[in-house]
Amino acid sequence: MLDYPLLAALAAVIRTGSFERAARQLHVTPSAVSQRVKLLEERLGTVLVVRGQPCTGTAAGQRLCQHVERVALLESELRDTLPGLNTADGPVTLRIAVNADSLATWFVEAMANVPGCLFDLVLDDQDHSAEWLRKGEVLAAVTASAAPVPGCNSHPLGALRYRATASPDYVRRHFADGVTAAELASAPCLTFNRKDQLQAQWLHLALGDCDSAQMPSPPTHWLPSTHAFVDGALAGLGWGMNPDPLVADHLAAGRLVELVPGRPLDVPLYWQQSRIAGPALTDLSRAVLRAGRRALHRTDTAANAGSPPAG
Repeated sequence: MLDYPLLAALAAVIRTGSFERAARQLHVTPSAVSQRVKLLEERLGTVLVVRGQPCTGTAAGQRLCQHVERVALLESELRDTLPGLNTADGPVTLRIAVNADSLATWFVEAMANVPGCLFDLVLDDQDHSAEWLRKGEVLAAVTASAAPVPGCNSHPLGALRYRATASPDYVRRHFADGVTAAELASAPCLTFNRKDQLQAQWLHLALGDCDSAQMPSPPTHWLPSTHAFVDGALAGLGWGMNPDPLVADHLAAGRLVELVPGRPLDVPLYWQQSRIAGPALTDLSRAVLRAGRRALHRTDTAANAGSPPAG
């Protein structure tokens, strides 16, 4: 039988990254937290925490941490029907994977509509966020993958529209003779990180008749921040794929222009959630689907998806 006070200490260390922060969260001393984790490791015969700055969980430690979070989620389902259930542990924490552009444009609205929950967000590219679900490290994810991860449900949200944008001065400087493959090969662009393929996808869209071997590979600035992407475009650093909601006003005011007017890139997004029961996750899913479908561009799939899950 697992000892849940010991597991709670382990989960707090892994999620906060230190014994001191875990102690403050649990209202005990760092020495007490250390003793609980050490006792759990001795009982299970394996190392669960890699001590460092920050502390991280081993594979076994991560699995136990995920188990604790799932138990807390299941217990939250009982609180309305069993008033005597101990709620001293506080609100349930939901660990979610979401892409940075969704977080910057519409996802916070969904979070705000689920009071009483805490959130532990994992930021990753929409093409890779489903992997967090596959590994069991999150309860739900905003992802570009429509195929459900085993043990999960998948719901279409709509498409986040991106526009290839730059400052007018930048366009005059680099594309005086038009946006061509030759000019795109030398004009600096903005890239979020090594996983970011939006610029490459837009190049294929804009230069559809260009041979793949001749597809330009522009020099790039690495800017791992959604808002820095917009600021970089405004400052003339390069062109980048910016979410429509963040650049609509700049485009209307002429502070930014599209490289090829009327040639956006739509990225369909899906909400995948674990089938683990619990009102907190059900309420969040409803809020995400409402917020996403209100903010994102409608797709045929999203339009025909029906109502949010009832749980």
